[in-house]
Amino acid sequence: MVSLRGIKLLFRTILSMLQEERQNIILTQINRHGKTLTAELCKLLKVSIDTVRRDLKELEDAGKIVKVHGGAISKSFHLPFQPAKVYAKQEKMQIAEKALSLVKSGMVILGGGGTVMLEWAKMIPKELEGTFFSVSPLVALEAAQCSKLKVILLGGQVAYGSYICSGASVISQLSDIRADLCLLGANGLSAKEGLTETDWEVAQVKKEMLKVSNKTAVLSIAENLDTVQKIKVAPLKSVHCLITELAATDKRLGKYNQAVHLI
Repeated sequence: MVSLRGIKLLFRTILSMLQEERQNIILTQINRHGKTLTAELCKLLKVSIDTVRRDLKELEDAGKIVKVHGGAISKSFHLPFQPAKVYAKQEKMQIAEKALSLVKSGMVILGGGGTVMLEWAKMIPKELEGTFFSVSPLVALEAAQCSKLKVILLGGQVAYGSYICSGASVISQLSDIRADLCLLGANGLSAKEGLTETDWEVAQVKKEMLKVSNKTAVLSIAENLDTVQKIKVAPLKSVHCLITELAATDKRLGKYNQAVHLI
């Protein structure tokens, strides 16, 4: 016969396992998208807001995330001038290297934000000439430090968590640009729904970036494929290239092959 103490121990073990599973899901969401909202986690995990808050507090105490008002952000975007552990760093470096193959001297390049773009900025050849417009202060600083490109930051309200400049002033500045190449990250990407975002203001900036560019490449780790966020940016057909760490012949990219060029 199982003792009361044994039952309590079993119950605590089960609760601990459920908590670990929840926290792993939370970490995956934050690592994929750079941030997450408490309300969205409640829906995803089907638990109370107090449970999510406790999980976020424990993850922050463990040094795995940065807890902010209304949710949490990845440590990759916290303390930007300090070394940070980048999620899927090798894969993002592969993507950045592939994206460089599209860049030619003399181009006008328009770039978004995110850790893939940060890796790209670090790889820019010193001798490359041209103009680079960026909506990300972090990417702009990295590009200015690592290359001879003329770097221009498009200023506006800085989106919390993603550190991307957004708002009417950015969209107005973008409307005056004619870019040869636009490099964009993707929060959500699917063959059916196209590019999607979690932030309304960032989505509007990305729409304008697509509009003013002759050619657009989306840079995304394979984990983000077949994911859909709540705000529509553009159909997949409005993008020219899709760059992941996968080989262009990988079966997982088959459904994207008809809409975009795979690199």
